[in-house]
Amino acid sequence: TFREHLVMAGNHTQIEFILLGITDRPCAQTPLFVFFLLIYIVTLVGNVGIITLVRVSPSLHTPMYFFLTQFAFVDICYSTVISPRMLADLLSEDKTISFTACMMQFFTFAFFGISECHLLAMMAYDRHVAICQPLLYVTIISSRVCWQLVASSYLFAFLSAIAYTWSVFGGSFCGPNRIDHFFCDEVPVLKLVCSDTHSSETVIFAFLTINEVGTGMVILLSYISIIRTVLRMCSAQSRAKAFHTCASHLMVVSIFFGTGLFMYLQPSSSHRSLDKVASIFYTAVTPMLNPFIYSLRNKEVKGALIKCVRRLFSW
Repeated sequence: TFREHLVMAGNHTQIEFILLGITDRPCAQTPLFVFFLLIYIVTLVGNVGIITLVRVSPSLHTPMYFFLTQFAFVDICYSTVISPRMLADLLSEDKTISFTACMMQFFTFAFFGISECHLLAMMAYDRHVAICQPLLYVTIISSRVCWQLVASSYLFAFLSAIAYTWSVFGGSFCGPNRIDHFFCDEVPVLKLVCSDTHSSETVIFAFLTINEVGTGMVILLSYISIIRTVLRMCSAQSRAKAFHTCASHLMVVSIFFGTGLFMYLQPSSSHRSLDKVASIFYTAVTPMLNPFIYSLRNKEVKGALIKCVRRLFSW
């Protein structure tokens, strides 16, 4: 039966959902709690470390690393929206979540997820200008332009998240209240809607196409232009250096968009339990990996880190 608690404030009905979580096996919950807690701690330390390193290293005060700090900030928020609640549910028998809390979790998750798409597209555009138009780089990617691009991405993500959330939670909930997931995601929530969800799914698909496919096309076109420019370079060393600066970004793009497209651009009828594994990967594992991908494959970041460590030990 569907659990409803009437609140004495007009005709407002407070609905509660039950998150079924990652697993229902008690023996697996404590090991999973420890595992995901470690992932979350490493995510926070890694991304805060990237932000701090860029702030204290004058050599990293460039548009490329400005976008990287914004990306690290979004990764922290993106992971924090999901992980604390997931960790709490692994140790708690009461896995209920109110309608408002569920909707807000989904909204913030959508906001930061869409922001990541746009930031990845901006980082690709930044690399495109740096490699294809190096003499105009300082003029085109100025500090003002960087802030305008980031602000516009957050604004568009905010508006998209509102429409996206309304499409998921705007229907009538009058049946089962068990969400077969560890957070309030689109597919498991829509399964509980009693009214027709065709129009909602159309709106969701349209927004996902605009955001994921749209930003994906910006990234693809940027890299096509980069590859054409790099192949025209006479020096093999210059070509290797250009490809090396793009390698980290390409790896992050592949992981983020690969799992995202698998989850959200397939028919709802084809979703299976494998989706939980994919969700864990892009909500918990990917934000943890990103700072390591950028730091371990980037000579400038490694150089700045070594300088900071030497400075600390010299004190």
